[in-house]
Amino acid sequence: MHLFRKNNESKEFNSFFKNILGYTPRHTKLYHVAFTHRSLSAQHNGHRINNERLEYLGDALLSAVVADYLYKKYPFQGEGFLTVLRSKIVSRVSLNKLADKIGLVSFIEYQHDNSGGFKSIGGDAFEALVGAMYIDKGYKFTRRVLIDRILCTYLDVESIATTDWNFKSKLIDWGQKNRRKVTFEVVRSFVQGHASRRQYESLVSIDGVAQKSAIEFSIKAAEQLAAEKTYKALVAEGTIVSTSA
Repeated sequence: MHLFRKNNESKEFNSFFKNILGYTPRHTKLYHVAFTHRSLSAQHNGHRINNERLEYLGDALLSAVVADYLYKKYPFQGEGFLTVLRSKIVSRVSLNKLADKIGLVSFIEYQHDNSGGFKSIGGDAFEALVGAMYIDKGYKFTRRVLIDRILCTYLDVESIATTDWNFKSKLIDWGQKNRRKVTFEVVRSFVQGHASRRQYESLVSIDGVAQKSAIEFSIKAAEQLAAEKTYKALVAEGTIVSTSA
């Protein structure tokens, strides 16, 4: 395979790992695969090579590391608090922003004329990076990099913990107080790539009128994102008066 030929020996590629993640990869081809979107899959022995398998692996690892980190950081908080905070950190919106912040997005290889349909390309690549790191360096090393180099450097966990994130509850509460019927509906579900990566599109309706929709990897996450979009749109148009949205 000749994946990432233009970046294989680039200074930018090497400095990303040294400056952002603090190490030099041993198996660079593995990371090139991690940065290869399905739209530019390579063919190898009859198989399509892209980052989806690594993304699947990295998703599970990232969730486990974040859960472990939060469990130790907040020894007196309950399961509900920890679950919500982990969901905030590993949400597709959060990971997309993180990938952009650390400069990962510039290394992703994808079909550019279709980029408008790849809303989670940054977050997907970050999870694939985690999967590649695990294969290359092992779990303990990956955990240390994620905590020291990512969670403690690029994410303000304390700020995330105190941010009002439950827009679904806020929207429902607003509807109840104002006698407006707020409903959530899964309008479609679909699989892109690995069979376990099913995505769901949730639509918010108010009094039967469609509002905003969102796509995520779980129904709850899709509902939260759709609720957030709807709530902020209602604030922007003056329907809802809020100082915290």
